[in-house]
Amino acid sequence: MEGLAVARRPLSRVLVAEDERDLADLLRFNLTREGYEVTVATHGAEALKKVHNLKPELVLLDIMVPQLNGWEICRRIKQSPETRGTAVIMVTGRVEEGDKVLGFEVGADDYVTKPFSIRELLARARAVLRRTHAGDTETATTIKVGGLEVDRYRFEVRMNGRKVKATRREFELLAILAAAPGRVFAREELLDAVWGRDGFVEPRTVDVHLARMRSRFQAASVPEPAIETAYRMREAGS
Repeated sequence: MEGLAVARRPLSRVLVAEDERDLADLLRFNLTREGYEVTVATHGAEALKKVHNLKPELVLLDIMVPQLNGWEICRRIKQSPETRGTAVIMVTGRVEEGDKVLGFEVGADDYVTKPFSIRELLARARAVLRRTHAGDTETATTIKVGGLEVDRYRFEVRMNGRKVKATRREFELLAILAAAPGRVFAREELLDAVWGRDGFVEPRTVDVHLARMRSRFQAASVPEPAIETAYRMREAGS
């Protein structure tokens, strides 16, 4: 199943804050190929200077960059009136839940752990930029579609205010779909975004997890999310 083409907005500026030169070059190449204007910073002080001077719409931020760590960079970006609207995705090898929670606490819009697939990162970048363009930067960690709320800060799913249990994979699937209502995703795109490099995964795994997610909403006696068979979240009111 192929996803529908999505019209791209005018060129978005992306800053890659990454001290591993090979990875920085890989990110620059793939982001440029996708139509983004890309600048690279190899240490924290340089990253902050370029954020203020170039006003990128998105920063891909490694936590362990020299001179100033990614948490502090993100905190300063989000606290400054001039740059608080800049979207930040932390791209890091720090995989502990506490690291991810701290990332969201200092204002990160998303958190991607290494190793990752390029398609996963590009999908997350598009989703974050879409929320930013929609003017949702002040609540970027909480995604809302109708009565559905996906809280990336607390790792909670709620429907009409009632909490619904979800595994990590189910949560990530809902978050990706809810962040881009109306957009059709290919099954392979969702597999890359949620399972990444976790070895061989059957394509129908997406269907199985969505079916389980629906059963969780039924068990909580709340309406199911409006997910269509083409792997898209129906827009509110449609």
